[in-house]
Amino acid sequence: MPIDDWLLAAIFFLVAALFSSVGHAGASGYLAVMGLLSMSPLLMRPTALALNVLVASIGTWRFARAGLFRWASFWPFALASIPCAFLAGSLQLPAATYKLLVASVLAIGGVQLIARAHAGAEVEGQHTATGVPVGHGLLIGALIGTLAGLTGTGGGIFLTPILLFSGWVATRQAAAVTAPFVLVNSIAGLLGQTVVLDQLPAALPLWLAAVALGALLGTQLGTCVLSVTALRRTLGVVLLIASAKMGLA
Repeated sequence: MPIDDWLLAAIFFLVAALFSSVGHAGASGYLAVMGLLSMSPLLMRPTALALNVLVASIGTWRFARAGLFRWASFWPFALASIPCAFLAGSLQLPAATYKLLVASVLAIGGVQLIARAHAGAEVEGQHTATGVPVGHGLLIGALIGTLAGLTGTGGGIFLTPILLFSGWVATRQAAAVTAPFVLVNSIAGLLGQTVVLDQLPAALPLWLAAVALGALLGTQLGTCVLSVTALRRTLGVVLLIASAKMGLA
């Protein structure tokens, strides 16, 4: 097996560990690394989504097992996002301006989360989460599902900051909602792809094993080890990585 495949496996492990600690699956990170190593653009999006499905499945299981998942905070986003992610996943659009805009939004969100992580954690400890308004959840879910399908991501990089800045859920619950949201969107986006499965990279089983191990480590950190402040700072780093990926793509 070529050395690049093993290098990708090691990097994918680290990406999965970092992203899964905040309920994400790492698609934006996988895409960035594959782009740097000049993988065929035609295969990058389905490969990233396949890795996403596995990592998000592990995240969904671990966060739910920890008692953090709330169905009422999940279903409005998922109901609207799934069909949008499926339809958008079949599209190929020129997206230079779109990527620059999204990269800017993610960068601003990442910087704010890092700068205000401690203050945000203190506010969270003093106030009860308000819950997700159904109408807002449906609208936001449709928008994020479309973005997820177009970019080949699960949409977690867009959902989690909205959940936190709105005060609808607490930090760990935001991760627990994001993981299954990423899962359903990744499946929908993958189903919308037209790539034949036997055309996917031969190293995909190796990469799946690497991200599975990374997800087990990351979700352990997210559910039991990292403080709320650390989780918010980690999420900020994740958003900045995603921003850099989209801005430089």
